Amino acid sequence: MRIILVTGTGGAGRTTVAAATALAEARAGRRVLLVSPGADPAGDAYGTTGAATAGADGAGETAGRLTVLRPDPAGDFRREFLALQARSGTVLDLLGASPFEDAELTELPGSRQFALLRALRTAAAGDHDLAVVDLPPLHEALTVLALPEQLRRYLRRLLPPERQAARALRPMLAQLAGVPMPAQWLYETTSRWETELAAVQAVVEAPATTVRLVLEPGPAAAGTLREARIGLALQGLALDAVIANRLLPAASADPWLAALTAQQHRHLEALRAGAGDLLHELPHLGRDPRGPEDLALLAAVRPGLPAAPAPAPAVEDRRAQDGVLVWHLPLPGAVKSELSLVRRGDELLLGAGPFRRTLPLPAALRRCTVTGAGLVDGDLGIRFTPDPGLWPTPS
Repeated sequence: MRIILVTGTGGAGRTTVAAATALAEARAGRRVLLVSPGADPAGDAYGTTGAATAGADGAGETAGRLTVLRPDPAGDFRREFLALQARSGTVLDLLGASPFEDAELTELPGSRQFALLRALRTAAAGDHDLAVVDLPPLHEALTVLALPEQLRRYLRRLLPPERQAARALRPMLAQLAGVPMPAQWLYETTSRWETELAAVQAVVEAPATTVRLVLEPGPAAAGTLREARIGLALQGLALDAVIANRLLPAASADPWLAALTAQQHRHLEALRAGAGDLLHELPHLGRDPRGPEDLALLAAVRPGLPAAPAPAPAVEDRRAQDGVLVWHLPLPGAVKSELSLVRRGDELLLGAGPFRRTLPLPAALRRCTVTGAGLVDGDLGIRFTPDPGLWPTPS
């Protein structure tokens, strides 16, 4: 199933573009799932999610082809908290703790992000042809999409899988001590989280998952596009379209409006230079978008076929010429100027500005030293010098 993740700058019209895209695809005969936090007035100021549903659920050829899934952060948090409380009930009783009831629980910061990840996994498991996911603004969206990989790394560091081999001894220890051993439910919870996070990470990294960036041409638009390219590249996500939204008419007799239009189109030219063929333009309607008819005017580029997957990282043996091994990573050259490299055991931490990613080192590089980075044949190449006496064969 194809998944389109829609993000962009705050207030640029992400929710409207997501709803318009979903409605257009439903009208084209596809079974579409729209994942949107549109129940939140701040996330759907114009009611466009409801308008999309109304436009696809009426009579005729579009009936029943569009479904809206709204994440429920508060409900998800209560279910997870109460389940954890139930699993650790014996220990809490021994400590004299008073358990919480459903009615007194309110969601904590971060609940919305986890609810969105669960909704993403649910969308991928469905039988729709296409899922359109309305994500938060760009920086928060990239943080959410990076969470599964980051949290799995934290779990591996704090509770290494090899230590779980001792779990068979815990029932005996529990009998000797006379109380349940907390580590049992701790490892069970960790295993469950690992499974859930791995499933979400697989959805994010799937070749059929792409990102659509919505921007309103302005002073920060070109910089946002550059940041998006870097952040998405570090996460291995393909950018399938850049939507320049709310474009003013090119010709106007009003000098005030003409000046605004000229300023906006100067920023649009900068976007064209950075986005190339990915840029698609949507007009300003002159009013707030309302109803299916307005959404039909704002339907962005059709998704078409999934974007071609990026080339896989590969190790090149250059010891005969330079005495180094080069790890080719398909990242844009813009990353190089901001890239930080940190070696942690058999992992390499890549960072560019606020964006981070951890990559497991190939076997050929695990006994090598990082000696630098630069562009190699169009890729970001990280150079490694093998340790003396250890000359691994690239795999």
